[in-house]
Amino acid sequence: MKAFSYSQFHLTNRTVLLRVDYNIPLIKNKVADASKIKTSIPIIKFLLTKKCKIIIATHLGRPNGKIVNDLKLNAISSILKKLLPQEIIIKLNDCIGRDIKNKIEKAKNARIFLLENLRFYKEEEENNPAFAHSLANLAQIYINDAFSNSHRAHASMDAITHFLPSLTGPQLEKEVFYLSKALKPKKPAIWIMGGAKLDKVDLINQALKKSNKVLIGGALAFPFLKAKGYKVGMSKSDSNSTEIARKILKKFSARKLVLPLDFVVADSFKPNAKTSIVDYNKIGLNQMALDLGPKTIALFKKHLQSAKTVVWNGPLGYCEWAKFAQSTKEIGRFLGNLEVIKIAGGGETAEVINKFYLSHNFTHVSTAGGAALTFLSGKELPALKALEKNYKQFSKRKN
Repeated sequence: MKAFSYSQFHLTNRTVLLRVDYNIPLIKNKVADASKIKTSIPIIKFLLTKKCKIIIATHLGRPNGKIVNDLKLNAISSILKKLLPQEIIIKLNDCIGRDIKNKIEKAKNARIFLLENLRFYKEEEENNPAFAHSLANLAQIYINDAFSNSHRAHASMDAITHFLPSLTGPQLEKEVFYLSKALKPKKPAIWIMGGAKLDKVDLINQALKKSNKVLIGGALAFPFLKAKGYKVGMSKSDSNSTEIARKILKKFSARKLVLPLDFVVADSFKPNAKTSIVDYNKIGLNQMALDLGPKTIALFKKHLQSAKTVVWNGPLGYCEWAKFAQSTKEIGRFLGNLEVIKIAGGGETAEVINKFYLSHNFTHVSTAGGAALTFLSGKELPALKALEKNYKQFSKRKN
């Protein structure tokens, strides 16, 4: 993508609005996972070396345009202060307005301001240009380092780029760089697709275009098996996904699909349920398949052995319970032996990879969730398109 980069733009002594994604889980008003905050520290430190005033903007949760005390950013402010103990961090009680602008203008350089939750204003999700202008009025430069929210056409992601020179941040650049390698892969390219969601039509179609083989696991396998006329017992599936699978199977590219040979099945949906291993065509009426079997694991490894690019989306079994996480762990560990490009995309995928300490086996693990899936599906991300348009608008001006 052709856009301004934070690393190539004159930023010294500027006031910068930094859009990050601090949409993180809170438990009893305390941060449960600070990893997203930690990943923003490098860009904050970089801007501090440039003597910038830094205005951090983020959303949290779904307050639907109302002020919700439990979704205020006080807990996030506390974590930021712990991560940057030497810096002056000022938590503001709003995100727009004359009072907010005055406080920022009167402050010295190299100060950090945290705006209140953007979604306390319904105009944020409406991509309202007046609200975006009010945000832009606080700063001289805008930086988008929130790739994980870039599939949203919101005011702080899209409309704001009409009013300020708009730059890509390091996290956004990293995501685009590696996810692009999945769309322009070194061949042979193997996609691994699993997970519980059965609505990945665009992603499957993209995988069939870009890959040599698509290895199907998780609940994604059952619509395909049903479409082929096999019984799947009580395994997760529905008529709509089966009909979608039937249409996909009619395509010439469907020959690239590799379906499971066997499964670990249970007699009930419990973590300690009695299990057995059965072939794909022998799942009983009262059985549910919750993991891939050893034949399938061996088959997948055989295909992966020849890959030069591997793209993984979705766990291969019901990983919430250890008994049904074997195939995901085994394939993840096997990938560690392959010196190829290995990219994992999607929030659920990242959670599982981190849960089983497999992230070191990958070239890149995207935590972007919906944005990563949208990008991998070959669709346009509104915020990235906005950055490209901004480049055309401002590139002829002096910065």
